[in-house]
Amino acid sequence: MDDYRRLADRLADDIAAGRLKPGERLPPQRVFARRRRIAGSTAGRVYGELVRRGLVVGEVGRGTFVRAAPVAATGRALTEPAEAAAPVNLELNYPSAPGQSELLAPALAPLLRPDVLAEALRPAAATGTRAAREAAAGLLAAPGWRPAPGQLVFAGNARQAIAAVLASLVRPGGRVGVEALTYPVVKEIAARLGITLVPLATDGDGPRPESVAAAHRTAPLSALYVQPALHNPTSVTMSEQRKGRLAATATDLGIPVVEDRIWSFLADDLVTPLAAYAPALTHVVDGLSKRVAPGLTVGFLVVPPHRVESVAAAVRSGGWSAGRFALEAGVRWIGDGTVAQLVAAKRADAGRRQRVLEEELRGFAVRSDPRAYYAWWELPAPWRADTFTAAAAARGVAVTPGPAFAVDPSRTPDAVRLGLASAAVPDLRRALRTLAEIAGAGDARTGR
Repeated sequence: MDDYRRLADRLADDIAAGRLKPGERLPPQRVFARRRRIAGSTAGRVYGELVRRGLVVGEVGRGTFVRAAPVAATGRALTEPAEAAAPVNLELNYPSAPGQSELLAPALAPLLRPDVLAEALRPAAATGTRAAREAAAGLLAAPGWRPAPGQLVFAGNARQAIAAVLASLVRPGGRVGVEALTYPVVKEIAARLGITLVPLATDGDGPRPESVAAAHRTAPLSALYVQPALHNPTSVTMSEQRKGRLAATATDLGIPVVEDRIWSFLADDLVTPLAAYAPALTHVVDGLSKRVAPGLTVGFLVVPPHRVESVAAAVRSGGWSAGRFALEAGVRWIGDGTVAQLVAAKRADAGRRQRVLEEELRGFAVRSDPRAYYAWWELPAPWRADTFTAAAAARGVAVTPGPAFAVDPSRTPDAVRLGLASAAVPDLRRALRTLAEIAGAGDARTGR
């Protein structure tokens, strides 16, 4: 057997025996090589073998950390799958109101008549229909802001809307300023479009305007992508003062803004969009997936009037147009009050789930908003995001590790995001209780 594999076996034994604990950092490869009197390339192969076995994880700029967990006081490893309870997925985050299908069905019945169905199955333009534009404009209206129907462009869903608007604004190689923690799909979209994401300094009120100016001085930004209302994953909602300052900075520098409002329906009655402060620059993204259901949805884009054709062209060229059937269904659900009923029900549901979160994770560093369907948990030592996620998965609970949201790979948070929307409330409570037990076990092993 190769020498590097024998060394890897020894480290694996140390991990299995608990001599190397979860989250513990291994020495840098050059230090490991010097201590073992081996070549640096051999040390690299040892660490690579441990990664291949799933025992450690390497984080750029931070080092290599133990991933597998030692035996807990119960005699079972924290990463050993537990028996009994069914898995609970807190990565998924699709809210569903009680009786949702019964509410949605009546509006779909007329679409199934042959004469109506024939029309509903025709291709849809990127700018939709007149009825769709008027319905969406009314739905998206918020305090201090009401879009004109002529500003609406439609995509298949909000993700496609983000892709289309970024493609219309930013050439390959361009730079887009984003919050340091951002929606993971935006990272994927940027990679596919050849766009560089630039993390902006943030505080408890969102992105700091001075960081936008600093980033723009380094090299011009082609756009900003921000989530001013119920930011995912932290739940931060910008103050009106911060939105005003951010809009003023973008206006002074001439930087277009993409405002993601996909979760804003949970707080629309109180929150003025950023678009109200910079209407000539702001492109608003929204949709029906969270308000209604993810399976039959439409993405909305509200764009400055002079950019409607450019954005519509991006939707067409990307193949991101909304389906006509989904548009017709959406118009009916908006018009007959179904969407409003679902929004009210989901606001109440989010509040219930937040109360469960508060009860089960009291005492931990959890950041959230009482209106949000998610929470950001800054983990207690010695837990790292990766090791905690693995331990949670072994106990049947899926969570999203914090690094999935980090734009800068060298600044990865020891945190996880908890999606509260998809699991049944009793399962959610059980899952949160399990996570609290795991986190507490980690504290116990280090005497904290």
